Amino acid sequence: MLTEITGLPDNVFGVRATGQVTSDDLKSVLLTGLKRTADRFGEIRYLLVLETDIKNFTTGAWVQDAKAGLQNFTKWKKIAVVSNEKSVEWFSDIFTVVTPGTSKGFKPEEIEQAKQWLSEND
Repeated sequence: MLTEITGLPDNVFGVRATGQVTSDDLKSVLLTGLKRTADRFGEIRYLLVLETDIKNFTTGAWVQDAKAGLQNFTKWKKIAVVSNEKSVEWFSDIFTVVTPGTSKGFKPEEIEQAKQWLSEND
C-alpha cells in the first residue's frame, strides 16, 4: 500500500510504502502526486519511505513505477529513498547516474536528513 506523506514542504512529494504495493497504488497515489507536484513547481522532489520489502511490489507496480519515471523524466530534481535495505540505499545513490536529477539513499533514522536534503536548493 502507498500512502502520501503529509507535513512535508510544499515542493516535496512523498509516499510511504507498506505491505503489498500494487499498480493501483501507484496509479492513484504516486502518479497523481507526481503530476500535481510537477504541474505546480515544474520539478519533482520525491521522498520514498520503504517500510516493506521491495519484493512486495507487484509486477504491475513496477510497470507503473517505470511509467512514472519516464513520464516525468526531465522534471526529476531530487529523489530520497529511505530504507533499511542496504541494497536499496546503494541503488538510490547509483541511480543518480541515469536520471537528470540527484538521488540519494537514507537509513530510517536519517529521515529528517532526507527531508532537509530534498528541501535544499543546490
